[in-house]
Amino acid sequence: MSVKQLLDLHGRVALITGASRGLGLQMADALGEMGAHLVISARKAADLQSAAESLQAKGYRVLAVPADIGKPDSANAVVDAALAEFGQIDILVNNAGATWGAPAEDHPLDAWQKVVDVNLTGLFVLTQAVAKRCMLPRGDGRIINIASVAGLGASPAEVLRAAAYHASKGAVVNLTRALAAEWGAQGITVNSICPGFFPTKMADKIIERSHDLLLRLTPRGRMGEDEDLKGLVVLLASDAGRHINGQNIAVDGGMSVL
Repeated sequence: MSVKQLLDLHGRVALITGASRGLGLQMADALGEMGAHLVISARKAADLQSAAESLQAKGYRVLAVPADIGKPDSANAVVDAALAEFGQIDILVNNAGATWGAPAEDHPLDAWQKVVDVNLTGLFVLTQAVAKRCMLPRGDGRIINIASVAGLGASPAEVLRAAAYHASKGAVVNLTRALAAEWGAQGITVNSICPGFFPTKMADKIIERSHDLLLRLTPRGRMGEDEDLKGLVVLLASDAGRHINGQNIAVDGGMSVL
């Protein structure tokens, strides 16, 4: 197969959570450009519809399914909608996320639970549903978890104090390994992308407050940009990445190597 054939996603269906804006929308755009049909999900229906329309304007086939991934009952509803429209899910991108900033000694327990419910429990419940109902019966699938460099190590306290976020993303990193080991022989690859600092609604205040320090901590000397995750998500979703399994790949300009 040629490289173009290996990267081609025509005929495949990709489910992307947290896809109403930012990194999720960028990755959905990349998968659609390579031919995938798209199922996009997020909490806010109006924002999600706007995202769907922007993707449809590019000629992609898109189904928008509003859902709160932090609520376990939503997983099967999202899968039901995807299967009713497309009959299958070949690619799952677990991008929905939440954070909470607070000194560890004062971190509210309810905020801790909210972050864990979205970043870890919700991710697992949806992954479980997609694997059990779509991928394991067919013996094929690509699961891509969006973790974080915060899951690979600690952050300077002056940049980020978010114990629940660090803990949940660290759990996603190791969950990725565990699922890859369990499901790899059944045709499913499970990998994670660990972004550094990108201009998103979640990170904008941190970047504004610590911009110069973050640049000093990044060998590439810049923040992530709109195109920086697109190639990797296509690679991991496609036949070109079929022998990549259980990996947690940092896209952070080298920050995590220091």
